[in-house]
Amino acid sequence: MARKTEWLDAKEATRLLGVSRATLYAYVSRGYVRSEPVLGMPRERRYAREDVERLRVRAEERRNPEKAAENALRWGMPILESSITLIAGGKLYYRGHDAAELARMRTLEEVASLIWTGSFDADLFDTPLHVVGGQSAADLPILARAQSVLPLVAARDPLAFDLRPRGVAQTGWRIVNLLTSVAAESRELEPTVEETLARAWAPNAKKAPALIRAALILCADHELNVSAFTARCVASAGSNPYAVVVAGLAALEGAKHGGATERVEELFEEMRRARDPRKALADRLRRGAGIDGFGHKLYPEGDPRAALLLSMLPKSKELALAQKITEAAESVIGEQPTVDFALVALSRVLALPRGAALALFAIGRTIGWIAHAIEQYEQGTMIRPRAKYVGQKPM
Repeated sequence: MARKTEWLDAKEATRLLGVSRATLYAYVSRGYVRSEPVLGMPRERRYAREDVERLRVRAEERRNPEKAAENALRWGMPILESSITLIAGGKLYYRGHDAAELARMRTLEEVASLIWTGSFDADLFDTPLHVVGGQSAADLPILARAQSVLPLVAARDPLAFDLRPRGVAQTGWRIVNLLTSVAAESRELEPTVEETLARAWAPNAKKAPALIRAALILCADHELNVSAFTARCVASAGSNPYAVVVAGLAALEGAKHGGATERVEELFEEMRRARDPRKALADRLRRGAGIDGFGHKLYPEGDPRAALLLSMLPKSKELALAQKITEAAESVIGEQPTVDFALVALSRVLALPRGAALALFAIGRTIGWIAHAIEQYEQGTMIRPRAKYVGQKPM
């Protein structure tokens, strides 16, 4: 069950905002605050607490710029302008296109082209591809192999420092295919990225290419998250796209970002052994372990990426387990699954190798990092926030 919207009456809403009722009504008419009629009181309305709180924070930030800077680094207002991704109304958009629709209807190349250039049919993909076998480091996690290979290939790529938009996009496509080669541990690439991964990971699963493609597209970008911000910082220093992706991977594998898929894997294993999933999750909360893979601050009504991926999965024992976990989590904490949970569910349904969920996240998100690099190179400025000193005063 999705978390319900909390509502305020007009008196409380105006008190929090410090405005008159007329101003509150103006906010509603402009779409800033959602409202709805009060049952049995046709002349009264109630107002969404989330929208009121958002406006209150913005007003405070205008009065106190230092507070605005602090909030911006803690899930606050954007601190960099970007035309790549929008998260609004419970949906994810790439260049104004619903990402869920793109995942259903478009190829990975078309989506990469859209994110990098704004057009579905940019002529970018006729570029020499780099591949590696990866066998010598097969005992390492996929992201570790990728981070070790990228600098070596960059040193041999004569176009690595062509930082014009088209050049960066073409380098990005070479990097996406290089990471695919690393993940598949193969020098042989199929016509598409998803076919290469499906052949290596799930050769007998007919639906694998379509599911992998959808996962890659849904992971392509997610606004200014920690890995995208890291990528932009590195790009702002003038580093080449390979370095940008290495930095993005370093941030992505962190336990609070893409690395959460590891804990979701552990959750699946624990819940497989549980007789009562609801009780098992409640016990996790009691131990302070938390329930990974559920609840996203940007999607209070549920992560649309997870909803689409889970809806596409074929019936299986692993999908039934995922559904049991989802129902139990909704009952215990009232939260919906995130994309991390859906990636692990997809990986288990297709019997992909351990770490495949994070690899899909990384390969898909590389498209977004390259897009942020393109924007940052074009801006030509270095990202340099100031620190608010709180240490010992000078003697």
